[in-house]
Amino acid sequence: MEDITKQYFHIQVGCDIGTRPIDLHLKAFEKLGININKNYGNIDCICDRIIGEKIDLDFPSVGATENAMLAACLANGKTTITNTAREPEIIDLQNFLNKMGAKIKGAGSNQIEIEGVKKLKDVSYNIMPDRIEAGTFLCLAAMTNANMKLKGIEVEHITPIIHKLEETGCVFKIDKNELEIQGPKRMKAVDIKTMPYPGFPTDMQSIFATSLVTAKGTSMIVENIFENRYKYTQELTRMSAKITVEGKTAVVKGVRKIYGTTVKATDLRGGVSMVLAGIIAKGTTKIENIRIYIKRI
Repeated sequence: MEDITKQYFHIQVGCDIGTRPIDLHLKAFEKLGININKNYGNIDCICDRIIGEKIDLDFPSVGATENAMLAACLANGKTTITNTAREPEIIDLQNFLNKMGAKIKGAGSNQIEIEGVKKLKDVSYNIMPDRIEAGTFLCLAAMTNANMKLKGIEVEHITPIIHKLEETGCVFKIDKNELEIQGPKRMKAVDIKTMPYPGFPTDMQSIFATSLVTAKGTSMIVENIFENRYKYTQELTRMSAKITVEGKTAVVKGVRKIYGTTVKATDLRGGVSMVLAGIIAKGTTKIENIRIYIKRI
């Protein structure tokens, strides 16, 4: 395993869904003895040796938790991270790193302890099922009155999604790592409030809201994680959906039918939402602003 000390890291921002500062990441690195140099929009992180320390995160950020865990694996001494994210992906990262020889415990709670090791080893590892992908397929079944079976999933990871879909009229049959859903003839309106795990995931917000555009009644969506995650609603209104947004709240008044037109993918999940909307819309839907990134290593 290659030594990561005395190396440079380049940080790239993802979807434009609101303010996504990386100060939590940088503060964690600095606590571990990593020097941060900011120069003309570039950030260089470099040190002779990472030193174990106590890190208190101001917010349970998934990315900051993961970065702190990765950096602390090969640190000299013990690192304790408090107010950590509790998402299943954090547990999966711990399991993966421990299989490589790291010494990490506490993932899934609000405190993670890491005892630095000298090196990590190569391993073969099966990553966890994608809970957002699973939730996307469930919403597709719900909004199309379909019967669908998903295999190889972790049901406990998508419990908030299942509960909300049950409120809309969906019926589930669950057997270990398999789940069967029967979508209703027409979904019922529900209210959703995004929260850090184990609450309703922000990454499912636009996808679930899209499934509600033809639901019976009026739904209220409250986005508590990202302040700019409603760009997709403008595209849905172009398809005759009735959505009004004020601050962090979106009100979705269900309509009988939406109509295909030319729309754009505003971000990753917003793009998926346009695909789902196009499936149930009358006529042809054309989705623009699709971006494919290919990075040569």
